[in-house]
Amino acid sequence: MVETLETGDYCAIAAYFLLVLAVGIWSTFRPNRHSATGYFLAGKNMHWFPVGTSIFASNVGAHTFIGMAGTGAATGFGVAIYSWHAIFILIALGWVFLPVYVSSGTFTMPEYVKKRYGGRRLRIYLSVLALILYAFTKVSAEIYAGSVVMQVLMGWNTYLSVALILTVTAFYTVIGGLAAVLYTDALQAVILVTGAFILMGLSLVEVGGWSGMVDKYPMAAANYTLANPENYSCGMPRDDYMHIWRDPVTGDIPWTGAVFGLTTLGIWSWCNDQIAVQRCLSAKNMSHAKAGCVLGGSLMLLTVFLFVVPGMISRIFYPDEIACADPSKCEDVCDNAAGCSNIAYTVLVLRLMPTGKAQARQKTQLT
Repeated sequence: MVETLETGDYCAIAAYFLLVLAVGIWSTFRPNRHSATGYFLAGKNMHWFPVGTSIFASNVGAHTFIGMAGTGAATGFGVAIYSWHAIFILIALGWVFLPVYVSSGTFTMPEYVKKRYGGRRLRIYLSVLALILYAFTKVSAEIYAGSVVMQVLMGWNTYLSVALILTVTAFYTVIGGLAAVLYTDALQAVILVTGAFILMGLSLVEVGGWSGMVDKYPMAAANYTLANPENYSCGMPRDDYMHIWRDPVTGDIPWTGAVFGLTTLGIWSWCNDQIAVQRCLSAKNMSHAKAGCVLGGSLMLLTVFLFVVPGMISRIFYPDEIACADPSKCEDVCDNAAGCSNIAYTVLVLRLMPTGKAQARQKTQLT
């Protein structure tokens, strides 16, 4: 399925790319960029706002637009636990882990491990492990999700989309270092939140407000599913669609896993992963680093309303596409026999947003 864009949309897309590149190039003229501290830690002179927005923007990308909105469309509100859980882990990063990292004087997590436990092999092992995990979990997911958006928006093939995403991102990252990443992330976070709020507001108005969404979602299924629910039971919304804490046996996201498993995973993802830690280490002092953690966590709380709610509303508006339950019909809609919930957010953007308001969806193509 390919939706068509109008001239205003293409102008907004071009303006977005040019603005991001301009900010990235501007950041290369910052002082101390040629030193190790200047390149890898932005001179350790960043304020709390770019630190916090970069933590948020670096973890909210194409996978959020595609995955979080898609999961919200498919199963309801339960996916909110992933974002709401992050605020507690980020507080732990700022108040428990970060003082240790700062006192060690390290730039990267493998470097810290070497200083803490000694031995070069452990440092190499962690570096290789991190590269493998990034390649197979984060980078691959981002690239795939970005290509899905490009396919729906412009009809581009996967390889062309990947080439554009990597070229633009690598250009300002390699030249400008962490400072370029922080400033462009701050810009993209503002654009992302603004555009997503506009879409959320428009979609809530169209669906009849919060109560309208809650009342209509249980019947948001394809016509053939409603006509024959016994054969297409997987196409009906879950009964616990508004529950975050779900049954430990029958729930798709059991609360036991959310509390115990997600906490363990979150400590690694937020407190030991290079992305969040490096941004905090770039802060000018501990107060700014902690404030950045609080800001990043607070913005993560918004993702439920910015992405999950529009995903659920998209299913209400377009159930035959988003909630398709027949593999052959799903292939006709989105070329994916497993289901089409992944296109929920993109379809809503294209059909509900005014012409030219393409800024919010562009974050998915760059991050």
